[in-house]
Order: sequence, then C-alpha cells, then structure tokens
Amino acid sequence: MPTEIVNSNDLAAQPEREIHFRTCPLCEAMCGLQIHVEDSQVKLIRPDRDDVWSKGFICPKGTTLGHLYHDPDRLRSPMIRQGPVDDPQWREVSWEEAFARCKELIDQVLERYGKSCFTYYVGNPTVHNYSLGRYVGLFQALAQLEVCYSAGTIDQWPKNVSCRLMYGNAWTIPAPDLLRTDYFVVMGANPHASQGSLLACPDVLGEMDKVRERGGKCVVIDPVRTGTCDHADEWLPILPGTDAAFLMAMVHIMFEEDLVDLGSVADIVNGLEDLRQAAADFSPEAVAEITDIEAETIRRITREVVAAPTAVVYGRIGLCNQEFGTLASWLIDVVNILSGNFDSPGGMMFGKPIAPALATLNFEPPSEQEFGRWHSRVRGAPEVLGQVPVSCLSEEIGTPGQGQIKGLVTIAGNPVISSPESLALDEALPQLECMISIDNWLNETTRQAHVILPGLSPLEQPHYDEMIWSWAARSAGNYSPAIFPPPADRPQEWEILARIGAYLGGLDDESFDLQAIDDGFLSGLCAYFGLDAQHVLEAYAQQSESDSAPMAGPERMNDFMIRVGPWGDRYGENPDGLTLQDFKDNPHGLDMGPMVPRVRELLHTPSGMIEIAPPYIVGDLPRLLDKMECIHGSAASNGKAANSQNGRANPANGLLLVSRRHVRSNNSWMHNVRVLVKGKDRCTLLIHPEDAKRTGVADGGLAQVSSEAGSLEVPVEVTENIKVGVVSLPHGWGHNKAGTRLSVASEYAGVNNNELAPGTLVDRISGNAAVNGIPVEVVPA
Repeated sequence: MPTEIVNSNDLAAQPEREIHFRTCPLCEAMCGLQIHVEDSQVKLIRPDRDDVWSKGFICPKGTTLGHLYHDPDRLRSPMIRQGPVDDPQWREVSWEEAFARCKELIDQVLERYGKSCFTYYVGNPTVHNYSLGRYVGLFQALAQLEVCYSAGTIDQWPKNVSCRLMYGNAWTIPAPDLLRTDYFVVMGANPHASQGSLLACPDVLGEMDKVRERGGKCVVIDPVRTGTCDHADEWLPILPGTDAAFLMAMVHIMFEEDLVDLGSVADIVNGLEDLRQAAADFSPEAVAEITDIEAETIRRITREVVAAPTAVVYGRIGLCNQEFGTLASWLIDVVNILSGNFDSPGGMMFGKPIAPALATLNFEPPSEQEFGRWHSRVRGAPEVLGQVPVSCLSEEIGTPGQGQIKGLVTIAGNPVISSPESLALDEALPQLECMISIDNWLNETTRQAHVILPGLSPLEQPHYDEMIWSWAARSAGNYSPAIFPPPADRPQEWEILARIGAYLGGLDDESFDLQAIDDGFLSGLCAYFGLDAQHVLEAYAQQSESDSAPMAGPERMNDFMIRVGPWGDRYGENPDGLTLQDFKDNPHGLDMGPMVPRVRELLHTPSGMIEIAPPYIVGDLPRLLDKMECIHGSAASNGKAANSQNGRANPANGLLLVSRRHVRSNNSWMHNVRVLVKGKDRCTLLIHPEDAKRTGVADGGLAQVSSEAGSLEVPVEVTENIKVGVVSLPHGWGHNKAGTRLSVASEYAGVNNNELAPGTLVDRISGNAAVNGIPVEVVPA
C-alpha cells in the first residue's frame, strides 16, 4: 500500500505520522511526493526520491497541496446565489437542493430559447483532474451542446491545428526527447516557470544542464531573458510574433545549402517540393529585419542543428498565442523533420503512454479536415476544430438576437481572468439566465454563477495523469489513492458532469441512471478496442462482489485504459499484462522505458503520410510576407523597424507587450496560497532601461500601460533581461473584483494583463488569442 506509518525512532519522523506517496497534479512535471499526515493535517511535503519518474525533483508549488486542501476559502458544499451579482446573497445548500436548482434553471432556458442558447467553457485544470479529464467527453455526449469554448483557444489551438493536418489527429503531438539530445533549442517556452508544457519531463532545467555536461548546447530564443536562459549557452532576443519568420529562414537555409535529411521518415513525408517553393522568399537576410536577429546568426544556428549528432527544436505557448501561431507551431515540427531529428532518439518524438488518453483515439476514419463549417453569430469568426475564439463568448452573451447565449456551464475555469478583453466578459456574465460553475472557489468568474458545484481537493481523490503521458519523455505511470476520502454522500466531479449533462440532454432525475450511463460509456470503448463489452462488465461486477468498494467512474476507466494499452492484459488475453492493481502495488510507479519511434503507427491522414506542407497552413505564408514588407517599408521611411500587429496602428512609443509566469504561480489558480505569493511583488511591468528612459518611467514607480482594449496601472521593474522595445506583464492576476472569496489572493491582487488584450487580435487560421506581441503605450502613471 502507498502509505507508511513512521514512529519517533525514524529520522525526522513524528509519532503516528502517516506518509503517503503521491503524484503532484498541478503541472506536466508530475513530480512524486511524500505527504506527511498527522491528525488529518498535512504536516510536511517532501520529494519522493524513489519515484521512478521524477526521482526526487519537486518545485515550490508541489509543496503546497496541503494548503489547497486546508484552505478555508475552498468550497466544501454547493452554493446558490440569490439576488443580483452586485449584491449577492450566497447560501450553502445540500446536493439535492443544488441539483434541483440546476435542473430548474436549465429547463427554463431550454424551454424559452432552445439548446442553441446554451454553451459551456472548459478550463485548463480539467486536464489535471482525475474525474474531469476523463469525463468531460461524456458530459458533451449527454448534453449535445452545439458550441464549446475553452482555454485551448488561448494557449494551444495552433498546435492542435498543425498536428491535425500533419498527422491526422489534433492530439498526436510530438515532444522533445530531451533526455537523449545533444542540441536543444527553446522557443517561446520557459520551463524555469512552467516545468515544461506539451513536454512532460521532470527537472527540465537539470536535463538542460546535462545536455551541456555531455558536450551539447542549449539555445533560448525569447524576447525575455527568463530563468531558463541561466541553463543555456546562448540567448537570442527575438521580436515578439516573428518566430515563424525565423523558422522559415531555417527551412530556406536547409534547402538552399542542401542540408535536408529526412532520416527514418523519408519514405512517409508528403509535400516536400511544395515546402521548398514556399520557403523561397524567406532567406535569413529577408527575415533579419523583422526578427531583429542577424542573418549570419540564423545561418549558424541552422547549421549547428543539422550538424549535431541529435538535436531538437522545441516551441510552446509563446509560439501559439501570437499573430502567426499556427505557422510557428507547424514550423517547429517541419524544422525537426528536415534536419533528420524526427521520430528518432534525441529528436522530436511521440510519447507512448501506458494508458492511452481518450482524446488521442481515432474514432473516425482518416479524413480531410474542414474549417469554417460554421461561424459565430456576432463576429462571424470561423469554426476551427469545433471552437471559435473564447473572446467571442462575451459578445455572444451580450448581443441581443436569435441565438443569444442565455445559459453557461463553466468547468474548472476562470475566464474572467484568463480570457482576452476580460472586462467585456465580466460585464456580460450577469446577463445570463442560467450559469452553473463546477469549481472549488468563489472566484472572479464563479461569483457571477447562480449555482456553484464544488469538486474535490486533489488530496480527496485518486490521481493518475491521463493526457500528459502522451508527450512524456518516458513511458511511465503512477497511481495515487485519495489521502482524505470525502463523505460517501458527496458526489465526485464525474458524477456532477454526468448529471448536469443529462439535464441538458433532457433527462430528469427519475430517468437518470448513472451506472447505466457509465456502463454505456465503457461499452462503446470496448467496441473500439475489439473487446466483448459483456465480458468486461462482468469482470468488473465480479470484482465488485469481492471488493468493499466497487470500481466505477474514472478509476474503472483508468484500469480499462491501462489494460487496453500497449502493456495491458486485455482482460486475460495477455496474462502477464498490466492492470491498475499493478500500480497500486507499486506506489513509486512503473517505468516501461524511453520514447521509441512510432509515427507510422500513429499516422491517421488520408494519405497515410506526414503532410509536411498542408495547404491550409502554407496558405497563410503570404500574410507573414505582408508583415515583413510592412516592417521593411516602415523602416525605410522612419529609419528604424516598426512594430505592427494585424494592421493595427502602433502606439506613440511603439512597445510590444508579452506575458510571463513565475515558478510560484500557475495561471490564476494558485494565488490563494500565501507561501507562494508572499514576498517581493511579482506582478510588475518588466521594461528595458533604454525604454524606461525613453518613456519616463522609473524603477519602483507606477506606469500606465494602454492598448486599444484598455488601460491599467502597474509597478515598474527596470531590467536588462528583456529586449529593447518589449515590455512584459505576468498573466493570471487581477484579483480585485468585489464578491470573491479569495482572502489571500485579494491581498496580492495585481493587475490583469488580459484587460489589455484585444479580443479580435487572434492568429487568423486557428482563432487562437494573440496575447503576446500586443502594441501598447507606456507612460508614467
């Protein structure tokens, strides 16, 4: 069992203190923890040095799971709001009353306006939650809502678009084999703060150090000299939003100098000549001005990548949420393919999870992806992978007419903080006639809900990461049982999702049969994997008879996916295969080895090949060329490079705003933990000394930062660790809204940089928000 009892004779131990082994669920590093509990209180959290995955690595956030569990602001019971948003009366109620109120509100909206006037929003924490991540799909299947909004169109939709077109599945996302590479290029990512994103690898910075120790090299290309640069050999400050031009120049050089080597994937790459032609106009000399990186430097980096024994170019959120996000995200993979560093050790590879994630399964035959199958009602934004920009949500709520949104379900999200042009959404939400939030806190978004249905703390439920192993540096897994099991009558999130989804689908309480719904969900997956559903369900029924607690919901789904995975027992077909019980018996986890070549088994394109030059993406290159011409023309007339974004006029002092995060922060949802937010103010405007002098702002003083979307005041931090012409604000702050219950966060409110992000400023072909590279003006407050 993953619990030990230690006594006073043990080093640093306390009498009757339990030690639980657990995986931290907060980010993609998936660090193993020792959680010391005494008298139902978390007393200490240490790294688990025996964890087969993280081997003792831990970040500051992982030590605070006890604070999250004990937080007095965390909701333990459902809440119903009475009265208007600006003068609310909140009342704790039973689950029965809460569900009855949800049913009443949902029925009223459906009867008056129809289902087209209901939508839902899914936040990032969903993927880190044992229940929500596995059952949000069931919610949609039951609810049958026409439109979904998510944080995906804020931070990663370009990568989903490029992977859908290149490999046939939006979630077939390759990741760097950092553990075995000799040359590592980091673009638009800061593992110092994030621990890696769409890259699961414990201690990324330590692994970068190892690359250098074995004679390799690390290069960071970023407008800000982040903490990641301290572990690199070289920092190249690039102009925000121009990464695609830099990468296209690398492609140009590889063709021009005959450096292209497709390696092991040479026979399955389609569109090479189309790519060669598309790269013709992107010489390093042509892009040097727009990127502000010398042509010879671009040539040198390209040659070094090609010449290294193994190399990998990695790009993340800074490449996604910018003006040319899809081009940049696509080109990351293109450069790795052309340099012979794709689907091979030390290059860009695909994870091989022990338990496949539902989103990565191909339920439909290969097909050409269509975009713009429908458009948003107000703005006319084209649908991309089933969604439109999240900034459309406010106008769809606030604009009268047929199809106006009247009902909203939010799932583990705080879009009033995280969405572009966030003030517009904050003003629109009170117009809803039904808002239901599945969330653990009364935050800036949920304070406007009619009903809040709280989920469980991470320590109250099991954990086994689902999606994240899809881009992990090794094939491993770790199961964590609940440390503080909740009362038996308290529903888990998957049960909440199923019930609310059923209400939206027209079911009432009498016809709602959770067990039948869950069995049907599992039976559908049995058919996909070629298993007899009756045999599988009977196996679980027999197991339930012998166990005190029957396996159901996410735990049963977890067991199922392990058993149908590459090392699974397939319910007796492979007698020595894995089941969930194997992970319960091994509390420090199981590791099945490093990444292996597998692109051929994953490809799901109509051609059966890697589509290296998708017409939909290549068709956006003229827009990038127009940007280059614009900057070149402005430089010729003004004597210096000009910053422009989507044809928008520049502010008076021509600065570009980029976002950032801190190692002690996790978007907006860790700011109520005092040990993480205390100390030096981290919600500051980073500005280079030359720009500070030019704009008249002073270190420690207040600056007014303005864009076409809004204006705010923020403390100034003058530093040389940022490119001239660029300023930076952290995202996830702005906890100064009335009516929240975030006692710590409100003390360290900060400002919300999304108030400066224009909602219509997006990557045109993915709809992803462009929250990096926003033209702003900075003056003394």
